[in-house]
Amino acid sequence: MALRDVISKYSDHIGIPVSIWTLERDEEGKETDQGKWEQINKAQALWTRNKSDIKDEEYQEFYKHVSHDFADPLVWSHNRVEGKNDYTSLLYIPAKAPWDMMNRDHKSGLKLYVQRVFIMDDAEQFMPSYLRFVRGLIDSNDLPLNVSREILQDNKVTQSLRGACTKRVLTMLERMAKNDEEKYQSFWKEFGLVLKEGPAEDMANKEKVAGLLRFASTEVDSAEQTISLASYVERMKEGQDKIYYLTADSYAAAKNSPHLEQFKAKGIEVVLMYDRIDEWLMNYLTEFDGKQFQSITKAGLDLSKFEGEEEKEKQKETEEEFKSVVERTQTYLGERVKEVRTTFKLANTPAVVVTDDFEMGTQMAKLLEAAGQEVPEVKYIFEINLSMSW
Repeated sequence: MALRDVISKYSDHIGIPVSIWTLERDEEGKETDQGKWEQINKAQALWTRNKSDIKDEEYQEFYKHVSHDFADPLVWSHNRVEGKNDYTSLLYIPAKAPWDMMNRDHKSGLKLYVQRVFIMDDAEQFMPSYLRFVRGLIDSNDLPLNVSREILQDNKVTQSLRGACTKRVLTMLERMAKNDEEKYQSFWKEFGLVLKEGPAEDMANKEKVAGLLRFASTEVDSAEQTISLASYVERMKEGQDKIYYLTADSYAAAKNSPHLEQFKAKGIEVVLMYDRIDEWLMNYLTEFDGKQFQSITKAGLDLSKFEGEEEKEKQKETEEEFKSVVERTQTYLGERVKEVRTTFKLANTPAVVVTDDFEMGTQMAKLLEAAGQEVPEVKYIFEINLSMSW
């Protein structure tokens, strides 16, 4: 019986009947010398069968067969498409990331079939790099049987299938995030870093990918990345038109940054980013839902809209009173800083350094340095807190 189960498990999707010689039994249940050939596989590719006829267990077993994974997938999508392109796709989201996932050169991609004939493993042309964790297959009726990787690269059918499969995976993730937050958090912990490559790589789906990203924020006192950009926008203060964020080396560094002091005082939420990729990500993710991103460590930060006229007038008087202090500090620091000026964005910290809006930030400079690249010299703006009692 064990042999029957093994053959059935691994050959159900093969289009050729697989039979086993079975001895007949007498009335007492004993084997006789008589036997017959019994077909034990369905002799039909699983992805060609109707979804309603396929059990979850069959999908899970097939995933393990194509991915060589021992764990069940988190979710899958099985689709038959007819029209401009005629194809079937069966796409899986794994539960665990492979050990070499962060290596962009590691083998990834879908199994390619043409008219149910197996063509190749790891056909990476059908999935963008930031979705390289997706497993499964695509069976096309439009590609030629003698297709090669070189032909796939510039083929219009390939490009169309790639776009369709990408949208299918993103839709699958959106549904998971909406319907099962716990399962999506499990996915995010495994594949979140890779998904953050999406906004730079896939301009057509940048808004969709951005909606799937998760971060920490000052709203929740936890390093867990559970905050979506959509939920941040929903909580924005009246009159707030920007998404404020802070990048740092770690969650502890972000949480305790002096740049947060006035935001906490004014009750404004700030997205906390501490993954190494985040500074690079924000070069490509400039807005979400019509709201511009604003780094709170940049010189162009303006919180005056959240201040009353009396407070603004008091700040002008203080600036005039301490004008000589700023001038003496500028003289002392000289060329070591780009500029010395006053700030009212701090509460308990005497001073901070910031960069111009279009100048490379500290985190990006560290990232380039770690990659062995030449880092241009960055001159900081030194801001003095005049709201403290000196």
